[in-house]
Amino acid sequence: MVPLHLQGATPLYRQLYDGLRSAILHGQIQPGTRVPSTRALAIELQISRTTVLIAYQQLLAEGYLIGRRGSGTFIARTLTETLLSAQTREDLPAQEPRPERRLASSAVLLTQTTQALASVLMPNQDENPAFVLGMPALDAFPFSIWRQLLARRYQQSASHLFRYQPPLGYQPLREAIAAYLGMTRGVRCTADQIIVVVGSQQGLDLTARVLLRPGDSVWVENPGYLGARLTLLGAGANLIPIPVDREGLDIEAGLRRSSGARLAYVTPSHQFPLGAMMSLSRRFALLDWANRSAAWILEDDYDSEYRYVGRPLAALQGIDITDRVLYLGTFSKSLFPALRLGYLVVPPDLVDHFIAARLCSDTHGAALEQAVLADFISEGHFSRHLRRMRTLYAERQAILLEAAWQEGLSEILEMTSDETGMHLVGWLPAGVDDAELARQAAARYGLHCSPLSLFSLEPLPRSGLVLGYAAAGEQQIRTGVRQLAEVIRSTLHGPLSGPSRP
Repeated sequence: MVPLHLQGATPLYRQLYDGLRSAILHGQIQPGTRVPSTRALAIELQISRTTVLIAYQQLLAEGYLIGRRGSGTFIARTLTETLLSAQTREDLPAQEPRPERRLASSAVLLTQTTQALASVLMPNQDENPAFVLGMPALDAFPFSIWRQLLARRYQQSASHLFRYQPPLGYQPLREAIAAYLGMTRGVRCTADQIIVVVGSQQGLDLTARVLLRPGDSVWVENPGYLGARLTLLGAGANLIPIPVDREGLDIEAGLRRSSGARLAYVTPSHQFPLGAMMSLSRRFALLDWANRSAAWILEDDYDSEYRYVGRPLAALQGIDITDRVLYLGTFSKSLFPALRLGYLVVPPDLVDHFIAARLCSDTHGAALEQAVLADFISEGHFSRHLRRMRTLYAERQAILLEAAWQEGLSEILEMTSDETGMHLVGWLPAGVDDAELARQAAARYGLHCSPLSLFSLEPLPRSGLVLGYAAAGEQQIRTGVRQLAEVIRSTLHGPLSGPSRP
């Protein structure tokens, strides 16, 4: 009844357990039947008694067997008819449809959205790094220094850091972040207003859960950051796309479309993906709207560290006198993505609410990495690394522009230099389908040229490609440009003709 394969990959005790359980469920052994003793069954099957004992113990624990002192072990009589007639997965007809699974409407919408965006959000890291978005220059990161700091922390603080930590995050790291933001970004805060989060996505999620109710309207830049769109959709928000021009978010358009919105999500220092800097007049107009409407502003300080001309611009939060701005930053772009550390600066009266929301999810992030990062910042390594990266990224941006000019792409892929950031937008001729062009570049050469239309909730007047350059070396950039030029030239007058898709 229970065939065993002595040379099989599955352990014998598991084979015996599966065989007996199947026989019970299919009625081959009736309830109340006495089963052989472990010794007798071991002799009969010519296996170890310990093997039989382990299988029996599992069946006893799950209620299939019941032991009676002095009488032996029996098939449980309490097994219901439903259980006895239960089918195993192998018994189900191959084509029988599975019953409908009820899911939240937001879960269905998010799945549909992320499937289309997966190649942009999580590119294959083994492929060509040319044009990948949001990936820093890992080849230039000071891993030797990081390893030294990590080893030192293991030796000096392991016992303390391996315990539960405060939900706001490691105190010395919050103090280091507060000092850095005040000095370089003009952010007005104390360490007690800073929440160390697991990347900017958790900061977005916490903000949505604390400040928004399902159905609340939210201004989002159009085109804009995909991660924010997904998080806000998951919170049940009603997204209001607001156009972006050379001065950043169009506040007048926002007032026309939804003056009563609950939140505005903006990237004012370096708008993603177009790169605009929000003008001072619009910053004050946005703050005035938030104050009059009792609305909130989530300032995502995207790429602000990488300004190649002059000093980084002061944050919107620094000129907010009514505490309507929450400030979000991450170390994924400035250090490395796997670190998964970011920070959220919230107004003092919201701190307790954000702590409560944090405790509902993961309590706190990894303390050891937070301690190492605190050392990395306080000992000056972070500032030196940023200075080196500004120089390196400016060089790589220049290489991208030079390679495009040398390949003769200037007329069909219009790009201009940017004073900030890790990517450029290449504008395409009218009528070119940027999504199709990106698909062909990926299929032919494994290039990750993100279509501009992918970041938009409504049609844009012109299509384009968003090209990252920070993660690739000179030869990789030049090769990528040459391959992209071949794709554009070979298909520009073929299937690429057509409207840009939102």
